[in-house]
Amino acid sequence: MQLNLVGINYQAAPVAILEKAAVRAGKLEEALSLLGSYVAHGIILSTCNRTEVYTAGDSIRQAEEASLDFLKAHLDISDADLHWYAYRFRGEAVAEHLFRVAGGLDSMVVGEFEVLGQVKKALDIAEKAKKVNLPLRHIFQSAIRAGRRVREQTGISKKPLSVSSVAVDLAARVVGKLGGCKLLVIGAGEAGRLVAKAAKERGVKQIVVASRTPERASALTIMLGGQPIGMDNLAEELATCNIVVTCADAPHRLLDTRRVGAVMRNRSEPMVIIDIAVPRNVAPAVAEIDNVVLYNIDDLTQIADQNRQQREEEIEQAEAIISAEMARFVIWWRTLEVRPVISALMGKAEKIRRSQLNRTLKKLPPLTDEEKYCLEMMTRSITCQILQDPVKYLKTNLKGNEDYAEIINRLFHLETEKEK
Repeated sequence: MQLNLVGINYQAAPVAILEKAAVRAGKLEEALSLLGSYVAHGIILSTCNRTEVYTAGDSIRQAEEASLDFLKAHLDISDADLHWYAYRFRGEAVAEHLFRVAGGLDSMVVGEFEVLGQVKKALDIAEKAKKVNLPLRHIFQSAIRAGRRVREQTGISKKPLSVSSVAVDLAARVVGKLGGCKLLVIGAGEAGRLVAKAAKERGVKQIVVASRTPERASALTIMLGGQPIGMDNLAEELATCNIVVTCADAPHRLLDTRRVGAVMRNRSEPMVIIDIAVPRNVAPAVAEIDNVVLYNIDDLTQIADQNRQQREEEIEQAEAIISAEMARFVIWWRTLEVRPVISALMGKAEKIRRSQLNRTLKKLPPLTDEEKYCLEMMTRSITCQILQDPVKYLKTNLKGNEDYAEIINRLFHLETEKEK
């Protein structure tokens, strides 16, 4: 059984590629169904920072090529671009990468709060789609445990940050004090909630939340304050707001040059638009409109780097936790590799023992039940004692166990069953 990962993230690709790779929450089951035509078992993790395909199968090369074929079909980009931007991990490196993702160390914003929930959701949806086997389930559950430990035991969790809160910080850099500003948040999901929460904590008193689902906008404003509106009322709010943060899960651009241009022709005050959605909610050409300052995920890098520098001590502690969790996972993983060999070895020995015992019993005079029981226990004890050392060796000498397992296979002509 081999672990494999193919992905595209903010470190490897610009937002124009990231948004092509992104799988919207409502489309994840459909994407898993498409992935199923390439591999039997797989999990798709798609966040604003990355889209990754995790698989576990018998052949690394086959799984890697299948994942690339899936991304190519989903992305609709050339082979050259895909191979340029995509990264690949194999074996235990897959686990280490996922642990760092769940711990918030692989995010643009160190300690990103939302990603742990996104890892769990990716596993849950894949489970419902019946695309998860034992190795994938264990690696994701281990990553979730590692992510929780990082947040509970390090300073990263004391002041949780997110792309949403960094967006508010970026807006403050542009407009100055936020107390007198009006903020329009487009999107009432988790990112929208974090934007509204961060804005309120930084002194914004006028917050408007727009959503295609009025109930979600209303629930969010009841919780954090503000005014809910429908998407049909965007033009009116755009005319009076100072800052717009877009984070909606939408299949098309919500703000284009026509809509924003019409608003800006009738106002003299500048407008700051920060698009943290992937795929983007705002057409890039909006940046060319006078008095409009547009930022997207690519522009958050500078703030993210400063955040990383400020959290060096917490990062070191998180790295230590992840190393400990990796050691725990590696033991399980390498034991998993030899489990079929041990099972086959014990099974073959038991089959031989039972066959020889039955032959012997037929040649002997009739025995009492107690005598038969004694022979049964004696032959079982002999078998167990003979196999005790090789089984213990396989379990404890895990480094290089694949070679040992192969030797045992050849010596005893075993027929091993693959883990499901």
